[in-house]
Amino acid sequence: MAERSAVGWTLVRVVFGMTLALGHGLGKVTGDLSGFAEGVAKLGFPAPLFFAWCAALAEFLGGLLVALGLFTRPAAMFAGFTMLVALFRHRVDPFAKAEMALLYLTVMIAALIIGGGRFSLDARLFRKKA
Repeated sequence: MAERSAVGWTLVRVVFGMTLALGHGLGKVTGDLSGFAEGVAKLGFPAPLFFAWCAALAEFLGGLLVALGLFTRPAAMFAGFTMLVALFRHRVDPFAKAEMALLYLTVMIAALIIGGGRFSLDARLFRKKA
């Protein structure tokens, strides 16, 4: 990855990861999940409180890990799946309601494909020795 591309990907990864974690996940993991769990139940999930916690942790911890570039691909997979469910949830709503889920899902798919990139903890910790 060329230097400018690596910097650009790092910017996207950090901004989207942190906004997912702090803007969407933090309030869920530190607040009352009962309302969110009700929405999860309406989607037909069994054990809605359990799956609400899974989604909240995928947003918060997954977002933080993607931002740090640590275990980027697994974190992006969990966060991306959560965004896929959110996109499904908003499938009949006006596009503006589904837009954020679509944007986060797109970046998480990119993180699955690209990984953390040159400026990530993954690159520092798991660099292959030749």
